[in-house]
Amino acid sequence: MTVVPKDVVPQYRAAPSSEAPESMETLRGDCARMAPHWVAPATTATAPVPPSLIHGVTVPPGSARLLSEMSEYGD
Repeated sequence: MTVVPKDVVPQYRAAPSSEAPESMETLRGDCARMAPHWVAPATTATAPVPPSLIHGVTVPPGSARLLSEMSEYGD
């Protein structure tokens, strides 16, 4: 475990309750300013897998028992 000296860690304080909460426009502006710092990787199109290569799914018995005991979605 690494111990960081207290004077190195910035101290954050909660906003006073008298201030209005952050608006959606403020949040959108913050995101727009940060967006140039985030680089999305180039996406490559993958070819679909032909059905002849799909041979089913193998589920370990323990997992199958666990799933069989779970309720259906919406119960």
